Amino acid sequence: MLVAFSVSPLGGESDGVAAAVAEAVRVVRDSGLPNETNAMFTLVEGEWDEVMAVVKAATEAVQAVAPRVGLVLKADIRPGHTGQLTAKVERLERHLAAGDDAAPTGPA
Repeated sequence: MLVAFSVSPLGGESDGVAAAVAEAVRVVRDSGLPNETNAMFTLVEGEWDEVMAVVKAATEAVQAVAPRVGLVLKADIRPGHTGQLTAKVERLERHLAAGDDAAPTGPA
C-alpha cells in the first residue's frame, strides 16, 4: 500500500511548522519503510499495519509540540504490488518520453 499524508500543527504560538513537521518526517525515515517527502506530502510504502503505525507515530510526534494537529491521508491499496513508490512515476515518465497522446488504458 502507498500512503500520502500530511501532518501539521494547528494553533500554538508560532506560524512556522517546519520544526514539528521535521519530527514527523524523522519518524518516517527512521521506520525503514520506502518513503519520499516533497513540499506537500510524505509518501510511505508498506503493509497496512506497518504504514498506519508510522502515520500514527508521525502524528504523535507533531502532537507532542502542538495543542492541535491536522492530518490529511490518501491511500492506494493494491494487494500484491510492491515498489510502487517509484514504479508509478517510472510508468508516467515512459509515457511522457514516448509522447503518448492516447487516453490512459488503466491505473497508473
